Amino acid sequence: MPQLLTLVFLPLAGSLLAALLPANARNRESTLAGLIGLACTVQTALYFPRIANGGVIRQTFSWIPSLGLEFSLRMDGFAWLFCMLVLGIGTLVVLYARYYMSPADPVPRFFSFFLAFMGAMAGVVLSGNLIQIAFFWELTSLFSFLLIGYWHHRKDARRGARMALTVTGAGGLCLLAGVLLLGHIAGSYDLDVVLASGDVVRAHPLYRWTLVLVLLGTLTKSAQFPFQFWLPHAMAAPTPVSAYLHSATMVKAGVFLMARLWPVLSGTDEWFWLAGGAGLCTLLLGAYAAMFQNDLKGLLAYSTISHLGLITLLLGLNSPMAAVAAVFHIMNHATFKASLFMAAGIIDHETGTRDIRRLTGLFRAMPITGTLALVASAAMAGVPLLNGFLSKEMFFAETTFVSASRWIEIGLPVAATVAGIFSVAYALRFSWGVFFGPRATDLPREPHEPPHWMRVPVELLVLACLVVGIAPQFSVGRVLDAAALPVVNGQLPEYSLAVWHGFNLPFVMSLVALAGGVVVYLVLRRLLASGRVGHPPLVGLLDGQRIFHALLTLLGLLGRRGRRLLGTRSLQPQLRWLVAAAVLAGAAALWGRGLSFGERALLPVSPAFLLLWLIGTTCAIGAAWQAKYHRLAALTLLGGAGLVSCITFMWFSAPDLALTQLTVEVVTTVLVLLGLRWLPRRIEVPRAFAQRPLRQRLRRMRDLLLALAAGIGMALLALAMMSRDFPQSISPFFLERALDEGGGTNVVNVMLVDFRGFDTFGEIVVLGIVALTVYALLRRFRPAGETLQLPPQQRNQAEGTATDLISPRNAADTAVGYLMVPAVLVRLLFPLAGVVAVYLFLRGHNQPGGGFVAGLVMSVALLLQYIVSGTEWVEAHLRLRPRHWIAIGILAAVATGAGSWFWGYPFMTTHTAHLHLPLLGDMHIASALFFDIGVFTLVVGATLLILTAIAHQSVRAHRYSAREDEEESVQLAGTADHRGEPS
Repeated sequence: MPQLLTLVFLPLAGSLLAALLPANARNRESTLAGLIGLACTVQTALYFPRIANGGVIRQTFSWIPSLGLEFSLRMDGFAWLFCMLVLGIGTLVVLYARYYMSPADPVPRFFSFFLAFMGAMAGVVLSGNLIQIAFFWELTSLFSFLLIGYWHHRKDARRGARMALTVTGAGGLCLLAGVLLLGHIAGSYDLDVVLASGDVVRAHPLYRWTLVLVLLGTLTKSAQFPFQFWLPHAMAAPTPVSAYLHSATMVKAGVFLMARLWPVLSGTDEWFWLAGGAGLCTLLLGAYAAMFQNDLKGLLAYSTISHLGLITLLLGLNSPMAAVAAVFHIMNHATFKASLFMAAGIIDHETGTRDIRRLTGLFRAMPITGTLALVASAAMAGVPLLNGFLSKEMFFAETTFVSASRWIEIGLPVAATVAGIFSVAYALRFSWGVFFGPRATDLPREPHEPPHWMRVPVELLVLACLVVGIAPQFSVGRVLDAAALPVVNGQLPEYSLAVWHGFNLPFVMSLVALAGGVVVYLVLRRLLASGRVGHPPLVGLLDGQRIFHALLTLLGLLGRRGRRLLGTRSLQPQLRWLVAAAVLAGAAALWGRGLSFGERALLPVSPAFLLLWLIGTTCAIGAAWQAKYHRLAALTLLGGAGLVSCITFMWFSAPDLALTQLTVEVVTTVLVLLGLRWLPRRIEVPRAFAQRPLRQRLRRMRDLLLALAAGIGMALLALAMMSRDFPQSISPFFLERALDEGGGTNVVNVMLVDFRGFDTFGEIVVLGIVALTVYALLRRFRPAGETLQLPPQQRNQAEGTATDLISPRNAADTAVGYLMVPAVLVRLLFPLAGVVAVYLFLRGHNQPGGGFVAGLVMSVALLLQYIVSGTEWVEAHLRLRPRHWIAIGILAAVATGAGSWFWGYPFMTTHTAHLHLPLLGDMHIASALFFDIGVFTLVVGATLLILTAIAHQSVRAHRYSAREDEEESVQLAGTADHRGEPS
């Protein structure tokens, strides 16, 4: 069974491993990344015989079969070609980056991001599901953001990364909407079904909306007009990133998806005008702007925009032959553009500058690099006997065969020829202008050839340009056939890859482009040398960057005005609007139908239960009444209401829920109690309701009525639901299958870690995110001034400790002060609580308990250590590292769920085993146990992280008090010295 999964997840796993390597292990990191890329490239190459004649390799993993969700990988000839580009060029770029990156750079972070980017792009190429494509699509945007902003200390890198993420991320949202519509029209999100539904899609009323949304995603990704402005700003990335991003990955993803969906979306006038029009505008605008760039990478960036426009235009012509030419140019562009970017990086690396105006005569000092750059730039210009010439000939031929209105039939070949002229001109600026002419004398570094292995990737790519250009049919004939066959829906047109096709119109267009390009370059060089031409004329009129910044400014203004209109310093008005909106939404839903109750008989009223809930209601009302001025009393009453909820769960035979509720109440009460310590005091004097101003009384009455409406409304809805019979209840399903299929008698726990394991996984991820968010917010929180003063008992203890010259670590060890007895007791309680937590964890699959409750019990034990012994003592004696606990918990849950895939079962399928262990006897172990371990560790980590964020406020308070005492001592000493007394 082919393991396509390794092509995606091996780079992602390597990314995690690279991030853990030390900063000075540049050889190990580059070797790891290179071996992963090479292994995946070899594996992909071995698949060619299976896809050469239209074969398709599929690998599917069941995810949620009940919802029809699968993780599907699919490789045909076109996906194979892109895999070879992504993985093969990625391997060469890794070798190049080994010598390009400075030892001072955080290299582990670079290779970690690079491998993750490689895996995400492989996921886009190999995905066999539209939703899956959209998922990996967004991952490429995220990892490209991290790579472009790699040198985050530079303002241009941060700005370029944000711009790229904003544009491509917004396009990704449009793409997601488009593929959702496309899957809806086709009746499936499976790529095979969608590719076979072209006629159905094009005839559907939603076709135009689908086309626009999908093209918005692809055009933004491939930097096509009018979204071309973000790509030049991405040049702030390291050159290896630029080489990889421009040749085989990020910007190629857009044209890849256009070609992938070509059998479905093409063939209409809408496709021709939208795709072809955007491609034509980009082709001309990018080539024109490239001629005027003074930065080597800037020139190559605009040339990439132009060549991507050429590919987009070919795909937009609605011609199978043009689609084959587009696939061929994707191959050729990847080879010569990657080599050119690496050559530009070598020039920058060895001379210290990329400014074309300062770079002349480098061929004398760098003859080998110069020769390689000349060949690669000639391939980019379309010089005969190089690969770029062949695909440009096919492009010229297709523009002359378009059947449309007269002005399109004439204008399209003319525009193609003009673009060819521009490409020759900027290719000459890159090659002839840099390597020939007088030798430069003001370079930051003395130019010389780079290390040999740094040049090897360029040599291999340039060799490919030559071999394909001289013997195209022998070198890439079968590859092009296999790659283009799926794009044209299995029917290849007749075409020839011969170098010479006779003296025809496309050849004349090539000659005109070459000769005209030389003339334009000579004129342009004279104008640039005279200083009469600076920025490209007329390009500023079409600069989408201005529109982008204007939109961002407008959104910022609207956001600030909305915040001033709706935002308040108090939480109460915001809650009022939320509750009012919920009440109105519920009332609107019931407006036409009314509220009716079922015929199910009500249970008799239990006096004991009624008394219990009267107590709970009294506690809740009392907590709300005391919340403003008596926070401790409100918290105590709130705990009483929570206790009533726990007893209610016990009353209805739900011990698991009662146990969980009880531990949650304890943990949240303690955490809220610790948080109350840092809230400023109320300075307003509480008054009776009748003594308050009329406006305040009316506001209170309004809030009371709103609260009553929401509460009574929910009670009525609950009664209406519970008074009905539900013959199709899902409870028997879980009760009957908990033991047989889940391997446990505790139905609640089996549901959480087995039947509803995916929901539980999402919940623990949210819990981890919340904990990290609270931690990040509280790191910047500064308590009110009056809260920094220690209580009298703690102040006396701190003074005693300072007098006795006891360190903070030893202070808690001696257990001095008023907390001596509690300090001893909680340390004795800690191992006992750990035993209880382990007991609850191990029994959870068959009896009340489980990972969540066990994690909360363990958290309570650690909470007590913090409260009694103090933050400094706990962190000096226990290395807790809560963020590691959160990460381990999520990884354990993911590993448990993904492990079932390797056995051919759906995601998070539980398996059970009966083991006979020495001394312990027979044991029944379910794989859900390891998922529960993840829940346990994440709950402990999240609770501790929130606690740590709160506890560090206390550390700041101690430091603040110590700093005040030190300043006061210095002032007293200065006064004593001034008086002539000993200090």
